[in-house]
Amino acid sequence: MAVRLMNGGSAIFRCCAVSPPPTALRCCLRHHKHVPLHSSACLSISRRLRCRRISFGYEAVRRYSAQSLVDMMMEELESLRKRGVARASNKLELETSDELLEDKPGKKTLQKGLLLEFKKDSERVLLAVVQKPDGKKNWMVSDQNGVMASIKPQQITFIVPGVKNFDHMEISDFIQKAQDNLDPSLLEFAWIELVEKNKSITVEELAEMMFGSAEPLESYSAHLLLSKDDIYFTTLESKGSCSVYGPRPAVQVEELMRRKHAKEAADRELEEFVNLLRSARDMPLHAKPPKSMWSSEEKNQKKIEILQAYAIDDCRNDDEKKTAGMILKGVGLARTASAAMNLLIDIGYFPVHINLDILKLNIHTDYAEEILIAAERLLLESPDPDEAERKDLTHLKVYAIDVDEADELDDALSATRLQDGRIKIWIHVADPTRLVQPGSIIDKEAMKRSTSVFLPSATYPMFPEKLAMEGMSLKQGEHCKAVTVSVVLHGDGGIAEYSVENSIIKPTYMLTYESATELLHLNLEEEAELRLLSEAATLRFQWRRRQGAIDTSTLEARIKVTNPDDLEPLIKLYVENQADPAMRLVSEMMILCGEVMATFGSLNKIALPYRGQPQSNIDISDFVHLPEGPVRSSAIVKTMRAAEFDFRKPTRHGVLGLPGYVQFTSPIRRYMDLLAHYQVKAFLRGDSPPFSAGQLEGMASMGNMNVRLVRRLSSSSLRYWMIEYLRQQPKEKKFSALVLRFIKDRVAAILLVEVGVQGSAWVSLGVQVGDEVKVLVEEAHPRDDVLIFKEAQGI
Repeated sequence: MAVRLMNGGSAIFRCCAVSPPPTALRCCLRHHKHVPLHSSACLSISRRLRCRRISFGYEAVRRYSAQSLVDMMMEELESLRKRGVARASNKLELETSDELLEDKPGKKTLQKGLLLEFKKDSERVLLAVVQKPDGKKNWMVSDQNGVMASIKPQQITFIVPGVKNFDHMEISDFIQKAQDNLDPSLLEFAWIELVEKNKSITVEELAEMMFGSAEPLESYSAHLLLSKDDIYFTTLESKGSCSVYGPRPAVQVEELMRRKHAKEAADRELEEFVNLLRSARDMPLHAKPPKSMWSSEEKNQKKIEILQAYAIDDCRNDDEKKTAGMILKGVGLARTASAAMNLLIDIGYFPVHINLDILKLNIHTDYAEEILIAAERLLLESPDPDEAERKDLTHLKVYAIDVDEADELDDALSATRLQDGRIKIWIHVADPTRLVQPGSIIDKEAMKRSTSVFLPSATYPMFPEKLAMEGMSLKQGEHCKAVTVSVVLHGDGGIAEYSVENSIIKPTYMLTYESATELLHLNLEEEAELRLLSEAATLRFQWRRRQGAIDTSTLEARIKVTNPDDLEPLIKLYVENQADPAMRLVSEMMILCGEVMATFGSLNKIALPYRGQPQSNIDISDFVHLPEGPVRSSAIVKTMRAAEFDFRKPTRHGVLGLPGYVQFTSPIRRYMDLLAHYQVKAFLRGDSPPFSAGQLEGMASMGNMNVRLVRRLSSSSLRYWMIEYLRQQPKEKKFSALVLRFIKDRVAAILLVEVGVQGSAWVSLGVQVGDEVKVLVEEAHPRDDVLIFKEAQGI
């Protein structure tokens, strides 16, 4: 670009390429104007100190020092100001802001051949030549891309002055020349000249000042510099396409420059991070950087945490959302939560089968160091406050029946037949309250968690693992502290008598449901106690049915994933029929214990979490046409109401067919059961219960919120792994499915018998509710919760 200075019309100076020391130039400018000059302006001007003089038909080449050039520049500027020299119909003398505002820029009338700039859309600004009117207000223009368009007056952002009959074919060349002129340092130099006197300026005046000309090209270059500038000048007034600009105060410019430099540094930092992401994404799976690498530097750790928050819709503010969006855009991805999640998987930060719900629901998976230390101390130091009162029941044969991967064993069973033929049952429940006291640090942590979390891929216990497994759980062949509920049954299954006491037991067998069912089928004489428990369970079930209980047993899936971080994890699927003998046995004994504790609490006026469930006037006769089992249970469950609590007295549990019910058999896994233990154990010692009914209600309210979150997590995690299991199956594999009900037309809700998962499928005419059909898995995408079945025809 050129800087031209007029000297009485006889000489023009064009700057070329000699670079004297910038400090010398700064001193010269300060000497003349007493204005601080930024280093960028010094360097810009110093690059233009080789001058050529042209005069009336002959050319002489001269070199000037920095001092002499600046002297001449300042003299010429001062001379022009004094003489009010006009060029291109624009005053070089600069008026004050007030003076200029009085002489507002005039409205320019459009006509054919004018060159103008207009806003095409929110992101694009184009140059165009006016062609002809289009209606009363609009104009047809031919833009820089050769496209004809109709524009409104309000779209026009600038009319290039001094142009007549511009050829639209020359727009591209005009734009290129203007771009070549864009040196921001000239804008800084102009600002230095104007800020001290608080002068305002128009585009043409600025062009005259920077380029020595207000010709169309220079004026448009000045307009582009101003439109891109957010540091030196501000718009004082706009009227149509004409604007008046004023220099910002020096303090404001300094702050804006600071912000600009900070943004540039942040942009560089962001670009470096994006490059790291791209590099990690492109690495083979075995070479991905470890997760710890992303937290080795604070700047990267913060960004990876923002990206993770974006993936789970947990950004704290708009700035974090904006940062995550810029990262995703930089990597070439859509600004969506799923894109962020997939990126974190692709770089190895998340495992392929990451359970995002654990993060979204803020489920606690680790324990603070102080909690672990407190747990260790309890194991080493805690005496048993009920030692003297414990009843020795180690002579009993004790069965602990649970799933095969159970770590926390908190209940076991014994039975014998009395001389009068009645069955006596002992329900032994682990006694964690011998170690944990209400209000202790361990108790508060358990209350915060409310329940153990059982997922296909992991277990997160309510108590620290070592405390739960070593100090609280029942163990085969070892003396274990327990609270034992003994019950004698009437011949019809009703409760004849009961007792609740502290005990010591020695579990004989640790059985899985499968092994217990097998022993029952074998009907071995040496396992007579197990047969008695099964007989008692049958009596109890029949008794409850007569009291109005509703059988909701169905097929229930259970999944164990041994290597969840692998691309193709090993999935073990168990489908349990809740009506199987061993499962029926355990559930009936747990329900029996709950009825006894409700009766015990009511008789002794103990505040407990009494659990009830209204039946919603369910008439079982409405469902007798449906096959017993999953089909009927599914229909009944849809009509049932949620459970309710009363903390002062028992309330009827209509679904179980009981006058009252208290969950008591899982104090290591459920905090509500632990609360019941606190209350009952205090009563057994002769102490006042630690909590009033009101206190229990408050704690239960908070606990139930956490329990609902964990149930949601468990349900979504189980379904994810069910879908992943089906995804891994051969596409041609056929599955048996029960038709539970019809959703719409021939679209039926189905239950896969071999998997225990529900879905929907279109079924053929003639298929009825309760029928079994064969289906194929058409699509299975666990991350998107997509599971689509289709009926296998001709089978």
